[in-house]
Amino acid sequence: MPNGKPAGVRCVQLDERNGCRIFGQPARPRVCGGLQPSHEMCGDSSGQAMFFLSELERLTA
Repeated sequence: MPNGKPAGVRCVQLDERNGCRIFGQPARPRVCGGLQPSHEMCGDSSGQAMFFLSELERLTA
């Protein structure tokens, strides 16, 4: 997404399993590489992780 990803918009680089299609490639945004998974961020399920990320986006919108 050349101009960044607006809050609430699914990243175009996510595949059907929510994996990053450009993981490890130079084109991957620095902000994505800077996210270090932790239990606080990921919780115990993908639903909890998505809630946390949604909250981050809401708070930084």
